[in-house]
Amino acid sequence: MFQRITFRILLILGCLCYAQSGFGQEDFPLQEIAPARKLVEKVPVVPFYDTLFYVNSNIGSFSAEERAASIAEKIRTASKDFGFHRDSIKVVSFENTAEIVFKGIVIMGINQPDAIAADKDQLTLANELAETIGEAIAEHRQKTGLRYVLSRVALVILIIAALYFMIKLLNGLFRLISGNIESQKGKMIKSIRIKSYNLMDENRTAKFILSCIRVVRYLVVIIILYLSIPMVFSVFSPTRGIADKLFGYVLIPFQRIFTSIIAYIPNLITIIIIVFVFRYLIKGLRYLAGEIAKGRLKVRGFFPDWAYPSLRIIKTLLYIFMFIVIFPYLPGSDSRVFQGVSVFVGIILSLGSSSIIGNIIAGFVLTYMRPFKVGDRIKTGDIEGNVIEKTPLVIRIRTPKNEEVTVPNSTVMSAQTFNYSHSAKNYGLILHTKVTFGYSVPWQQVHNLLLKAASRTSDLMSEPKPFVLQAALNKSFVEYQINVFTQEANKMLDIYSELNQNIQDVFHEEGLELVVPDYMAHRDGNYSVLPPEYLPNDYRAPMFNVKVTDKK
Repeated sequence: MFQRITFRILLILGCLCYAQSGFGQEDFPLQEIAPARKLVEKVPVVPFYDTLFYVNSNIGSFSAEERAASIAEKIRTASKDFGFHRDSIKVVSFENTAEIVFKGIVIMGINQPDAIAADKDQLTLANELAETIGEAIAEHRQKTGLRYVLSRVALVILIIAALYFMIKLLNGLFRLISGNIESQKGKMIKSIRIKSYNLMDENRTAKFILSCIRVVRYLVVIIILYLSIPMVFSVFSPTRGIADKLFGYVLIPFQRIFTSIIAYIPNLITIIIIVFVFRYLIKGLRYLAGEIAKGRLKVRGFFPDWAYPSLRIIKTLLYIFMFIVIFPYLPGSDSRVFQGVSVFVGIILSLGSSSIIGNIIAGFVLTYMRPFKVGDRIKTGDIEGNVIEKTPLVIRIRTPKNEEVTVPNSTVMSAQTFNYSHSAKNYGLILHTKVTFGYSVPWQQVHNLLLKAASRTSDLMSEPKPFVLQAALNKSFVEYQINVFTQEANKMLDIYSELNQNIQDVFHEEGLELVVPDYMAHRDGNYSVLPPEYLPNDYRAPMFNVKVTDKK
């Protein structure tokens, strides 16, 4: 009662101030009210769970928020009245205001700004709001009645029972599927093989399928439970907000994802077109590289073995350029997080890949210098063998002892490299070995014997012919060097071995001993170092030549 009297006193004072200002109802133009009304934000009146209407203006010292709270509280009070009837809500009109009253309680007053905001007269607006309030109270009383509550509880029990039987049926279905899978071992379910490797046998395959089915079962149960809980909450009006939130947790992310996908379609089409263009450009370059490598297409100054390395370089550059073109169209490319990660990755690569970049550049240089190719017999540093693989980072060499050595490209670049195969095919590789004899042996005889040994050796070229060099004239012996030509660089060790064997044979056949330099031979009483088959059958070691002189 005290609140009603206070509200009416404030309302009368406001009307008096309004009358003294010189404006009547007919003199209060809409164009002057509207700017002032825009300063007051709409405030919803929510007595129960939904918004009934909005308050658009203040009354005296009562703000719109205070008015909305007071109106909602009085509507809730009216709904609790035992003898409530919709006809109990009436509209009382005064000179400058209209009031909505329930059993002497003023629920709200309608002033001129409220009517202007609604574009209606005060009495019409008051009747409409009174009808809205009456319907809301009647609906709320119906939904909070015993019969309504019992029906809602029954519905909840029905939903829970349906959920229970659904989960039970689902478990039975999955048990049936699992049993069927167990019975199909060795029939429909077989071991999984990748070529000759047995990835999973029948038992492991069956267990894997059962594990997948078990995961699907748990996911289906979780989805059913998640969808059922909002259904239970939506049965009662007070908990419908919780149901909306639970649905929102799932639907809003999917909605955002779907909206983002739809919005991203133009950029996706652009990326697809760019990838399509670069893909067929690379296919065309791959075809040209294959033709050049096979010798069908010849380009002056461009060797066939450059084709695929050049293709790799061009492909890398094209992929980098394609990524640069695509980057602005990637989702999140303009975000600071994405840019920060890109900078971080770039720093890590630049700090940790200096040696890798050095080897790659050295590999490119070796490719275009063409010092050797796969299959060539080379020597780099202390390593000698056949090149079995060339990569952008390393080369692999198999030595004559079947040792596989991996050498970084930068190491090859910094060391001297001998290519025996290239010289053997184009000019004939010169193999040489040396022997030494004293000055007492005629050099013509040594030359002839060395050439004779060369003529007995296989895998040598007839042209150019072998030749002998007198490499050095030392104090007590002469150094002779036999040089032979071969095109079989891979047989160097075999040729050297056979040539040395033949040198031993021909010199022993001629009775010449192969003695080391500076070897002092005292023949008196010493047996010859020639093999027995090259000595006469009646050979005997010479006697010591001792002379005794008579002294007188």
